[in-house]
Amino acid sequence: MLKPTNVQWWLLVIVGLLIVFVWPPSDDRSLAAKFVNWAVDPGNELPVLPDQLALGLGDDPDAVAAHDLQTQQYDALYLKGGWTRKRLQLKVARDPLNPSTERQLLTGIAVLTALLAWRMKT
Repeated sequence: MLKPTNVQWWLLVIVGLLIVFVWPPSDDRSLAAKFVNWAVDPGNELPVLPDQLALGLGDDPDAVAAHDLQTQQYDALYLKGGWTRKRLQLKVARDPLNPSTERQLLTGIAVLTALLAWRMKT
């Protein structure tokens, strides 16, 4: 019977935790993406570029003014460039791949890691 060494156990634990952290749920972002979103703006102080104004709200001057103010705040920070621009982009970042593709890749990494740990010499 194979008795895993410390290196094999640590390899399996680290890759297993990494997969849990990066695994995307079906309709949301992974823990890794959520952590990045939070890390760039922990106080939730950065504005987010608003969606297009909904049909029918164009006649409401208060809604238009609020939408324009939020857009102006976002644009002013975006034009600063550098790290501020990157933070605005990372605040709303999503997972880089389609969730089903990402799950397939992560499953492949898990299987290959298990086979590598099994084949490692002690």
